[in-house]
Amino acid sequence: MKKNIISPLVSFFSLLFLGCTAQAPIAENSTPQTLLWRISGNQLARPSYLFGTMHIMCTKDAIVSSQLQQVLDSAKQVYFEVDLDNMVEMIASMKAMAMQNGVTIKDLLTPSEYERVSTYFKGKGPLPFKVLEVYKPLLLSAMIAEQAMQCEATNGMEMMILAEAAKRKKEILGLETMSYQAGLFDSIPYATQAKELLKAIDSAGADNTEVQQLLAAYKAQDLEKINALTIKEEGSLEGNLDLLLYGRNRNWVQKMPALMKESSNLFAVGAGHLPGDNGVIQLLKNAGYTL
Repeated sequence: MKKNIISPLVSFFSLLFLGCTAQAPIAENSTPQTLLWRISGNQLARPSYLFGTMHIMCTKDAIVSSQLQQVLDSAKQVYFEVDLDNMVEMIASMKAMAMQNGVTIKDLLTPSEYERVSTYFKGKGPLPFKVLEVYKPLLLSAMIAEQAMQCEATNGMEMMILAEAAKRKKEILGLETMSYQAGLFDSIPYATQAKELLKAIDSAGADNTEVQQLLAAYKAQDLEKINALTIKEEGSLEGNLDLLLYGRNRNWVQKMPALMKESSNLFAVGAGHLPGDNGVIQLLKNAGYTL
């Protein structure tokens, strides 16, 4: 099977949302059963838009709907979680991907556990494990998510939107930097991350019920279900949801008003960031916007 390696810089939480996409038309009275939202009101001269993405999906299903294309036609700029076409930033962020103080995966595991990890990554991707083992373990866990996809090839919704935006010569920007994303994992003990990496490896290739449930929820555009599954899936990282998910949502919503006042934008972020009391949708409503 042909596989594309997804950059571990992409948000760990967003990588959970796998499967085949479906997109609803833009409606004046949108319901939670949609991934595409119009943001208006609060003295905005023109609307902006919010779309929930998946970072990994089957290439054949990575389709930009006609409704999303209409948004791309009208929006001046496209904001992803990070600036996906900034190679300088990507190269600069490589240092932030490594564990601090020279720690490696080998330092965090028993010899037999280390053997399991190194064996798994052998021959997978363009980088040898000797390079990967200095990365923060949860970043490696994110790379394993692709293995759950039953596809000839995989792609990400962001890459499809990026290509469509390039055709229209739209400016691409990020709500946060790649270095910031990678640096978040320094707040979670590396030993805890290593245990999560072992779990991800042990479940790789198995019948992944959670992935299938997330797939069904995304296809149904059921944000409430996505929210419930996100919290359940990350139960082993309890206490870090605010760090990795909710805190980032608040940071984005603090930035968005000035950006929307200046121009009409499309904000395309992982679907898990949209729902819930601490999700981007509710936070924007709390700030006085209509969605």
